[in-house]
Amino acid sequence: MNRGTAGSALPSRPLAHRAPARPPGRGRRRATALVALAAALLLVPALLGAGPGGSGETVPLAGKEPGERLDVTLTQVVDPASPAPDDTDRLVSVRFRLENTGTASYKDSPASSAHLLDSDGQRFTGLNASTGAGPAFPDTVTLDPGDSATGFVTFKLPKDAGLAAVQFALNGGLADDVGQWSLS
Repeated sequence: MNRGTAGSALPSRPLAHRAPARPPGRGRRRATALVALAAALLLVPALLGAGPGGSGETVPLAGKEPGERLDVTLTQVVDPASPAPDDTDRLVSVRFRLENTGTASYKDSPASSAHLLDSDGQRFTGLNASTGAGPAFPDTVTLDPGDSATGFVTFKLPKDAGLAAVQFALNGGLADDVGQWSLS
């Protein structure tokens, strides 16, 4: 009875091996660069947008519930929108077009779903206020699948604040999927 042949012995060391040591900090820098690149690739589609007064890109957004989907288009920015509230603040109105591309009805407040970011990083929540720019969305907009609506969301901010971006997210601004249009 043959108990074994030459070359059939198990290796004396494990099959896995350890990678050569890296110089200190190299792995951390590489990981940071990869994370930054991944974040940039995810954000680029959402950062498409328009400057004040111009039309923007359409951004598809999902809500928290199954079937909640909207195509949101920034169509106009009016800065300043009249009437001015006082000598220290101004109104900026942003017109959106909302189209329900999902399978569920959309029922939400576009004003609480929209935010304006100024150049100092301050965030302003939208208001349901009509201005000289045009009519505001109603407090609650309901869109069945395939329906669309257009209206303004207005923001009150300091007179000297620079405009940086407008954001929109379903579910009163709380959905994870956020569209952003650059205004600078």
